[in-house]
This record gives sequence, C-alpha cells and structure tokens, in this order.
Amino acid sequence: MKIAVIGAGLMGRAAVYDLGNNPAVSEVGLFDINENLAHSVATQYGSGKAKSAKFDAGDEAAAEEIFEAYDSAISCVTYKFNPGLTKAAIKSKCHFMDLGGNNDVVKEQLSMHDEAKEAGVVVIPDCGLAPGMVSVLAMDGLTRFDKPESLRIRVGGLPQSPRPPLNYQMVFSAEGLINEYWEPCVILENGAKKRVEPMTEVELLEFDGIGKLEAFYTSGGTSTLPETLGGKIDFLDYKTIRYPGHCQLFKPMLEIGLASRQEIEVAGQKVEPRALLKAVLDKKLTFNDLDMVLVRLTFEGEKAGEFKTLVYEIVDRQQSPEALTAMMRTTSFPATIIACMAAGGEITELGCVPQEVAVKPELFIPELKKRNIHLTITES
Repeated sequence: MKIAVIGAGLMGRAAVYDLGNNPAVSEVGLFDINENLAHSVATQYGSGKAKSAKFDAGDEAAAEEIFEAYDSAISCVTYKFNPGLTKAAIKSKCHFMDLGGNNDVVKEQLSMHDEAKEAGVVVIPDCGLAPGMVSVLAMDGLTRFDKPESLRIRVGGLPQSPRPPLNYQMVFSAEGLINEYWEPCVILENGAKKRVEPMTEVELLEFDGIGKLEAFYTSGGTSTLPETLGGKIDFLDYKTIRYPGHCQLFKPMLEIGLASRQEIEVAGQKVEPRALLKAVLDKKLTFNDLDMVLVRLTFEGEKAGEFKTLVYEIVDRQQSPEALTAMMRTTSFPATIIACMAAGGEITELGCVPQEVAVKPELFIPELKKRNIHLTITES
C-alpha cells in the first residue's frame, strides 16, 4: 500500500517513521511547503521508502493530483487545511485521516459524508491522541459493561523533569495548545450535551511513579463522542493533565486577552496578541527535554448485576533525546495505524465518519502494542 503524509513537522516525521517501518507499506509520500525540510525528513525517517515534494496544503487542485497516486493520506498540518484536503481526497478516491483538534472543522468534514460514501472512501477526522486514540479505547471499554454509566478521560503530554514556572514544555503546536485552553468544551451530563468553560473544574490525581498532578477541562478531546454516546451513558468528560499549579498560572494570561486574534496597536504597529503568545510559547517553552504522555480512562457501570469500575491506562515515556517524543508516537501512530487499516480493507465503513464508529478496537489495540504503546486494564 502507498500512504501520503501532508506536513513534515514533528507529527509528520513520526508518521513517516512508522510507515517506513511497516512491511505492508511500499511507498510513503511526504509533502510540505518547505521542500528542503520534506526531503530531509523523508531521507532520515522513511527507511528508504519515502519520497518528498513541495506542496502547499491550501492548494486543493494540487492535493487532488497527489492523492490520486495513494491509497490513504494523513494530514499532519494545522486543522484549518483539513476541509480542503478532505474535498481533494474524496475527488481522488483516496482514504483520508487527520490529527484534527477543532470541533467546527470536524463538523464541516462530516457534512461531506454522502460525497465520500459515493466515492467509496472513508474519511476519519481526529485520528491523533486526544481526540483520536482515546475514542477507540473508549468504545472498547464501554462494551465490557452490561450498562455503562460514566466515562472520564484524562490525558496529558508533560516533560519528565518539569521546569518552573509553568512546569510545561511545548510538545505539539502552540496554536493547538491555545485552542484547547480557549475554546468551549463539551461534556455529557444526565445523558445530554453540556458546554463548560475551559481551564475550570481543576482536580487532583496521581500516577504511580510520577506523583501528584492536576487535570482541568480543555476543548476538543471528546471530539464526536458526545454525539455518539449521547443518551447511551449518563456522564462523559475530558480533562487535560498537567503538573499542579499550571492552570492557575496560565489561565490569567488568556483572560487578559492573549488568546485574542483581534489586533492591537503597539508602537505604531498592528499586533495580534495570539500570534505574540504563540511566538513566546515556542521560544520560551521549547526545551527538547524528555517527555511523557499519560492517558487514563475511568469507566463506571453495571456488569453481571454488580457496579464495576474499569480503568484503562497508558504511560509512554521518551527513551532518549534522539528518540521520537512520546507525544509524537502517541499522536502520529494512531493515525498511521488507521490509515493502513483503511488502505488494507480493515475498515468497512464508507463516508466521513468518527473514529469510534469506524475503527474496530480489537484490530487497533494490538497495533499499539506492536509499537510499544502499552495499555494496562484494571477492574474493581
């Protein structure tokens, strides 16, 4: 099978690495606006299977031409390009996955369901970590109950050795981080959708060997789960994990307007506060220290006439400065797994569909294990 990757950033290079090491993949195409970067990443990470070319992700006609040569394509660029890339994939009859991260963009993609189904392809948005992997794990856990009642999802990408004052380092795009901290969040309460404010409802939690942490509401992590599970379980929410105190320090920066896109005048020049914040985050919080990703899904419900609690947990640590980061692995590998499943005929759904509907957990979870992403399950 042949798989195209759009974007040669951190997530794109991890996707190329995984696809290059997959015996079932015969060719990987890497396309980026920076031709030299694409060539360098393809050479370094593609295991001799990758080729590269310059490509503007906003050029739908060029995307359509590229996708015609591939069985599946993965978007590893910012979510604003995904609707156009989805249209191009449908026209070229190429399966399409992306890393998502914005609920409005996903809704626009899902509105193209009929066109994708008629073209005989599957389009699956939000195939990264969260949204993404956690939705597939969620469906696996819920099936283990006779009557599932609640699901609480907690996910975080953190430095293994935190640096004050924020005890955080950039492990993915600053735009994505701000979006999570700023946009409204959707949960289920009494089986119905409810909007809650981001960076609220801070709770404390612990992971063995790591210690005390905090978690708070952020946007996008539940993706389409509230629609899929509405009326089927009583409660669903998603919170991001950080070291204690992070929310209290970061939230005021957003509250005074640093997430705003409305330009203000500074020394005679128009400046977008959000662009400034992104630049500062990238410069001041990029340490390249070893990272880790924490995932915990807590299910509650009835099983065999008894009330049970089921906990799914993943702790993935970057092993060395030269290795892929944990965030790269846990974000990109789910997308590559799903892209290969689609190309190999293991996904039978057609159209634009959520990952929790299209992806079979019994096929997906063993693929995580092959990549040393280990899921532990405990029941009480």
